[in-house]
Amino acid sequence: MTDQTKKAVDLFSEAYARSQDEQDPLSSFRSQFIIPTISDLHSKILVPTFQDQPQQCTYLCGNSLGLQPRLTSQYQQHYLHTWATKGVYGHFTEIEDSKLPPWLHVDDDVIGDMCHVVGAKKNEVAVMQTLTANLHLAMASFYRPTAERWKIIIEGKAFPSDHYAVESQLLHHNKDPATSMILLEPEDPENPILSTRQILATIDKHADQTALLLLPGIQFYTGQFFDIPTITAHAQSKGIVVGWDLAHAAGNMPLQLHDWNVDFAAWCSYKYLNCGPGSIGGLFVHERHTKVSTASSSSRPDYTPRLSGWWGSDKSSRFAMENLFTPIAGAGGWQLSNPSVADMTALRASLDIFNKTSLAALRKKSVALTGYLEKLLLASTDVKDCFSIITPSDPEQRGAQLSVRLSPGLLDNVMHVLENKGVVVDERRPDVIRVAPAPLYNSWSDVLRFVQVFREACKDASDKKNQKQTEGSVMVEGGKDDKGWSEVK
Repeated sequence: MTDQTKKAVDLFSEAYARSQDEQDPLSSFRSQFIIPTISDLHSKILVPTFQDQPQQCTYLCGNSLGLQPRLTSQYQQHYLHTWATKGVYGHFTEIEDSKLPPWLHVDDDVIGDMCHVVGAKKNEVAVMQTLTANLHLAMASFYRPTAERWKIIIEGKAFPSDHYAVESQLLHHNKDPATSMILLEPEDPENPILSTRQILATIDKHADQTALLLLPGIQFYTGQFFDIPTITAHAQSKGIVVGWDLAHAAGNMPLQLHDWNVDFAAWCSYKYLNCGPGSIGGLFVHERHTKVSTASSSSRPDYTPRLSGWWGSDKSSRFAMENLFTPIAGAGGWQLSNPSVADMTALRASLDIFNKTSLAALRKKSVALTGYLEKLLLASTDVKDCFSIITPSDPEQRGAQLSVRLSPGLLDNVMHVLENKGVVVDERRPDVIRVAPAPLYNSWSDVLRFVQVFREACKDASDKKNQKQTEGSVMVEGGKDDKGWSEVK
């Protein structure tokens, strides 16, 4: 046995995975999350009848929906009890034995911690609305087409909601999406990665007519992490406004939106931020766009145009009901309605967990954990013909996700085995599964079990595919009787 083979065997041992988990300085965070059992996943009722020691599922789907922190239920009970006992006074009453602020201040309470997540100044972030709504609100301010510049550059394979948002913004301004959307497509159909070189070249080609560039921090399908500072600086040097969709990057990668000089960005909080399905989003607007000044010659303040709502107006006059919009200086001026306190409560619970560590520490574990997943997959030579990894191999170009492209015809059977065994990943048809070890709650043992079940699933799916092809071949070789039915010889 060669040293290389021995190393691969060692990686596949449960003893190795356990030793890595024991050495993990962040391992205690796993207990702060509720991990469904396999019985939970398969049950049709909310409170299934458990075995004596139910087995936890292997949950590697934080890129789609993060697990529930244990703090969430505790904080939600505080919120509900305040509502039940204080009614409308909950907006203003300080509750001494609750970690939650009065409802009037729930947005302010989370801003500082959210700024740490995305690398922003406190006046550059608003927690509000949802991801696509925030993209629309940002584009209402920053997509200002002219006769010379009106085009928008996005990916050809952008997340559908982003595509729809851009398309509808163009239509809103009476622009034809067919000629006004510049779509970035992979140069090689077999390799879906968009190189920075290609993106910069596309910017150069269309710069004179482009008003806006909108890209994802991490591409949802491939897991590719884009070079945000380089792309941003290059586009801005051509006079293009730059926005980023950080749905898969917030809480996953260390970000420095202020230092990278990004114009605007939006994100959700239900993936790596673990706040629950459809939970509240975030908006970043660089401080150079958020100033509010009052000129002596005008009775109205001067500020970046935006779609406005009462929660974006100065808090001191918010309840004066004078219908005079005085925008909050900073990203908070883009707020519309008062935020959902239930959503803010879930976010508070999640951020209190993030506050116990750092994004640098989480990123260090994430690189190691995703690297372990990659090594196991590449060492799975018994099923090497069943899949390829389309996520970049360079750790600097990816987050906590590997996208695995299966050979044609295997997806349904592979997913069936994974689901039956309590391994949770997600699929993107026609043939990709996305596997995301989240560093807050996933372990080396999780990754090992996934690969063990995945190999079993690939073998099972290949056997069924080969059997089906063999049966089909036999049927084709057969003759037909006078009724037209095939007869196997």
